[in-house]
Amino acid sequence: MNEERLEYLVPDPMNQRLDGYCCILPGDYSREYIKRLIKDGAVLVNGEVKKASYHLKGGERISLKIPEPKECKILAENIPLDIVYEDEDVLVVNKPQGMVVHPAPGNRSGTLVNGLMHYTASLSTINGIMRPGIIHRIDKDTSGLLMVAKNDHAHQSLSQQLKDHTILRQYYGLVKGVVKSNRGKVDMPIGRHPKDRIKMAVTPQNSKEAVTHFEVIKRYAQYTLVCFRLETGRTHQIRVHMENIGHPIAGDPLYGLGDKNNLFRTQGQCLHAQTLGFVHPRTGENLIFEAPLPEAFQKILDSLK
Repeated sequence: MNEERLEYLVPDPMNQRLDGYCCILPGDYSREYIKRLIKDGAVLVNGEVKKASYHLKGGERISLKIPEPKECKILAENIPLDIVYEDEDVLVVNKPQGMVVHPAPGNRSGTLVNGLMHYTASLSTINGIMRPGIIHRIDKDTSGLLMVAKNDHAHQSLSQQLKDHTILRQYYGLVKGVVKSNRGKVDMPIGRHPKDRIKMAVTPQNSKEAVTHFEVIKRYAQYTLVCFRLETGRTHQIRVHMENIGHPIAGDPLYGLGDKNNLFRTQGQCLHAQTLGFVHPRTGENLIFEAPLPEAFQKILDSLK
């Protein structure tokens, strides 16, 4: 059986239970799942098995053995999809706000993958049974463009382009406050939030490089419409970066001001993946696609005028 091995260095000082600390590591594991791993001896502290209640002091090296997921049946569902482009190798889909990209424990239906499996029998297998065809993701309540691989060759090519930072990914977002600089760059590492495992945060601990470029499109009295270009693609990257510089995405329920940030009563953050560009894995052609702002997003901008 294939398994994933992860290692982390506990920052010093630290005063936290082993199970609690493991829950805030990247991977989004539940406390019950972590406790099972610890009980099975799959979590080691400095090479030794410890109890879930073991208190970390800092400086320890934690290793986790994550077993390969058990196969589960993902059902194909007749879900309407907005297909922007399709050929024998790739699909470009305009995902609506509110749709999850792929199934996960506790959320097996209604996702983009469920719809893709009904739409086509040709999807890459590299990302496993839970994410056929999926190369990259956008958040549930972020709308916009995603590329999907229809075979493993296309998947490898597009994944390498992502790794090389050559994929063009531009987002439009409405942020709180008036952004003073016409353009700028946010270069801050992002990792799991040290206290709230649902969130990501700018942190030097167990984090990865994250770079977001932005340009102001239009300023309003209390908001700014901004175009973002991703150099890297970390979880919640734009949302975390903009909160960190004092301009959270309007309507974002997780970052910034919570309910006070959702004056427009939106379903979620006002963030849309508008432009997607990549080199076609077979022809070498440079392809660029755009998706107009969703009607609800456009109505908000109209109301600000």
